[in-house]
Amino acid sequence: MVVGSGLLSSLAPRVERVAGRLPRRIFVLTSPEIWALWGETLSGSFAQPPIVLFLPAGERHKTLANVEKLARQMVSAGGDRGSLLMALGGGIVGDVGGFLAAVFMRGIPYVQAPTTFLAQVDSSVGGKTGVNLPEGKNLLGSFHHPLAVFADTGVLGTLPERELRAGLMESIKAGIIRDRTLVRFMEEHVDEVLGRDAKALEKVIAASVRMKADVVNRDERESGLRMILNFGHTLGHAIEQVTRYQALLHGEAVGWGMVAALHLARRRGTMTSRQAERLESLIHLYGPLPPLKLRAAKLVAAASADKKNVGGVRRFVLPVGIGDAGVVEDVTAAEMEAAAAYMLSRATERHA
Repeated sequence: MVVGSGLLSSLAPRVERVAGRLPRRIFVLTSPEIWALWGETLSGSFAQPPIVLFLPAGERHKTLANVEKLARQMVSAGGDRGSLLMALGGGIVGDVGGFLAAVFMRGIPYVQAPTTFLAQVDSSVGGKTGVNLPEGKNLLGSFHHPLAVFADTGVLGTLPERELRAGLMESIKAGIIRDRTLVRFMEEHVDEVLGRDAKALEKVIAASVRMKADVVNRDERESGLRMILNFGHTLGHAIEQVTRYQALLHGEAVGWGMVAALHLARRRGTMTSRQAERLESLIHLYGPLPPLKLRAAKLVAAASADKKNVGGVRRFVLPVGIGDAGVVEDVTAAEMEAAAAYMLSRATERHA
């Protein structure tokens, strides 16, 4: 992974270095909005402009039907097993692009050029790709690692404030589960991070990526340790599903999911009340998180379809102090509902 400013303007030689040569057919999957901002910069580094494929913005477009549509466009444009795909955009573009690359002609190489903070610190790293089903998020997917990830911090200047704050929830997650130094840095440098200070952002991005890369290297296929990366995601994904992916950004849903998980950790004694309060305060420092008007029971029912569950066993990630986490398999439906109820009460209190 390469992190720095101005990477998009020199993408062609960078891709050539990691691919060995520039393929005859290069495709770029992006959204119309991102292409309008950065398409000219990216294309300018290629002698022959890449073929552009568009995916509309929004989680509801992360579907198998769109993967088929995009694949057919690639075939029509002369795509073959020697082609290369670039994913230019946020987490949705990266997930769909990675899955498209994994299944097109039984697999072609691809690179990630993430344009959101969340994608730079989390979704572009680790090789997970996938699309959603009506029954749940990312239920169809594949592990397909990119040749490289080029995280251009210069693009973050055009990122909406809400998108930045949502992405920072994944960095908070990284700190809670495996890097207490990152937690402390984010507590002490709120103004610099939210003010988009280049050095502060690069430090947070580098620490987040380093943590995730270390975990993925130890457990590529999510058979054990890698599950801790799903901290906050069990109820976070349930929130997204119940609200049909339209009310909250992914990072915002994860933020509320972490609030619920911290409450459960406090109740179970894997962390002290003081630690849980400290971490919940950090989450809200980088908020505000949107209000929630949902029923706890409905969220628990949605969480039962979570892909981390195996053989009917509900798996849940709980922090152990600050900077460590583990996976438990004995969380009851009643405990889940209590955690969801606490989260919903906090959402009500903060927007009263």
